[in-house]
Parts: sequence; C-alpha cells; structure tokens
Amino acid sequence: MVLRWYQAKLKSAPLLTQSLTTAVLFATGDVMAQQGVEQVGLNKHNYARTGRMALYGGAVFGPAATTWYSLLQRRVNLSTTNRTILARVACDQLVFAPVNMGFFLSSMAYLEGSDPATKLKKAYVPGMTNNFLLWPWVQALNFKYVPLEHRVFVVNIVALGWNCYLSYLNSGGGEENKDEKDGGELPP
Repeated sequence: MVLRWYQAKLKSAPLLTQSLTTAVLFATGDVMAQQGVEQVGLNKHNYARTGRMALYGGAVFGPAATTWYSLLQRRVNLSTTNRTILARVACDQLVFAPVNMGFFLSSMAYLEGSDPATKLKKAYVPGMTNNFLLWPWVQALNFKYVPLEHRVFVVNIVALGWNCYLSYLNSGGGEENKDEKDGGELPP
C-alpha cells in the first residue's frame, strides 16, 4: 500500500516527492551519525545539525539529483549500453559529485556560522576520496538496473550510510572542539 502511494506520488509530483524523501533520509543519516557513530546520546543531540542536513537534502540535493539524473538519461546516450553507463558514471563522478561535495561543505559551514574555505580545505579531499571508493560502483548499478524514477531513492537508501559519514565529516570527524574541552556549549 505504501509502495503504491509512493509510486503514485513519483508520477504526479516527482521533484517534490524525491526532495521530501531526500530530506527525511539526510536527516536520518545525521541521526545515525550522532547517535550511532558519535554516540552523543539523546540529551546532547544537535537538532539544528539534523535540521541543516534535512534542509540540504530537501532543498538542494533532492532537486539537484532528480534534475541531474533526468539530464543524464536524456543527454548521455552512446552506441552501447555499457558505454552509456560508463559515460553517465564518469559525468556523475567528475562533474556532479565534486560540485555537490563543495556545495555541501560550503553551505554547511555557512549555516553553522563557520568559514567555508576552512571547511573545504579540511574536508573536501577526504570526502571526495571516499566518494570515489563508493559511488562509481553504486551509480554503475543504479544506471544499469534501476528505472529513472527510482534512481534518487536508490541513492538515498545507499546514502543513509553516506549521509552518516558526511554528517560526521562535516562535524569534524570526531575531533574535539575547543569549546567542548573548555566545557562550553557548541553553537547549533
């Protein structure tokens, strides 16, 4: 029943449906990072951080990925299926992924009130390195086997773990913050 409802929403309002789904799953990835990886506990959960991840997922990544996958489907078509898949993966990983990583880190820094250049210098290369270890394989399977309307959803499911990693990377990867050492509160 839920699957039929979701399928109907994908047909009637694909951009909105994919954006809302992405917002929920980005927030879920952050909750997994804070509670599962960092183990901060519910009383110290940073809800503003979870909100920033949801905002980015719903307002930026969801619409961008939905539009991007449609563009790849329409514009990147070569002589064989395998060449098409390889070209789509290359476009995705050499154009979309680097831009998205840069925009994610910069916008998170801005929303946190920190310096985007510092965040990029510290986290961009590790983020892209790990991106290249995971996403080319995921996207090759996604482009080969998954219908266009489900590609963002598949990415979002795999991205539960990835968003957990991004949230952890964005938060400093477990590095202690000076304010935490001094016993002060961190800004949300």
